[in-house]
Amino acid sequence: MRNFRTFNLAADFYQVSRTLKLPRELREQLSRAASSIALNLAEGRGKPTRADQLRFFHIALGSLRECQAILVLGELTTSAAFEMLDMLGAHLYRLIQRAG
Repeated sequence: MRNFRTFNLAADFYQVSRTLKLPRELREQLSRAASSIALNLAEGRGKPTRADQLRFFHIALGSLRECQAILVLGELTTSAAFEMLDMLGAHLYRLIQRAG
């Protein structure tokens, strides 16, 4: 995954997400959603067809949106983590545009 910048950003966000102060139920959901971004990017990258890749990249985008919603609910929209998600979202959007 060394040359897959979007995955690396997702992995970085996952690590940061584990440090955020959130109520337990939101922290657990954030952990699942953040890991889903990275895992679906990795799985999609390994698929042989563009259609299969896009399906997993879109799932990753859905998980990213879920993370954004959790940070909104947790009142963390001014945090560095929220900015990381914006940057990751831009990379993922471009990835989907190129694959489509």
